[in-house]
Amino acid sequence: MPTESIDPAVELADGPLRVRPWQPQDAGALLDAVRTSLDSVGRWLPWCHAGYGMAEAQAWIAHCRESWEAGEQFAFGLFDAATGVVQGGVGLNQRNRLHRSANLGYWVRQSRQGRGLAARAALAVARFGFGRLGLVRIEIVAHPDNRASRRTAEKLGARFECIARQRLWARGAATDAAVYALIPSDLAQPAAAQNRATSS
Repeated sequence: MPTESIDPAVELADGPLRVRPWQPQDAGALLDAVRTSLDSVGRWLPWCHAGYGMAEAQAWIAHCRESWEAGEQFAFGLFDAATGVVQGGVGLNQRNRLHRSANLGYWVRQSRQGRGLAARAALAVARFGFGRLGLVRIEIVAHPDNRASRRTAEKLGARFECIARQRLWARGAATDAAVYALIPSDLAQPAAAQNRATSS
């Protein structure tokens, strides 16, 4: 199957929030966002750890760009439109071309949590997935106790489907996970979806 060409300079603008692909010059700002978010983001995402350094930030951004070119993963940084400060990240990964599905992940730096940023960005990326990639299903998979991530999924209009046994592997162990899913018709009423995503 040929790889579709999607401009790596695409921007998914959303008011004061810029959503665009990671670029090499973002490594320092990404590192700062990670190091100041260990207590919250690091609780759920093992890659956010105390030893995270510039080499990891640079390697992640290089991986994102390579995966974008291959059409396998589409990762975006979240940036304050006025200051350019990194607010977090969002992306589509684990793409299944045969079944036209992907996983949607997101995180927001600790100082900016609780402001609806994850939901706004995730909504924009879900629309990108359905509209530009032709996806018919987007899954959101979270630890059952990660209430913030689950609330974000619910704001998007994603439907809770199950607690999947041993769905996640993290820190050397398998854990259960809450599985939510979006299909295009869940976003058929953009105004309603936008209201959910931007509500506090």
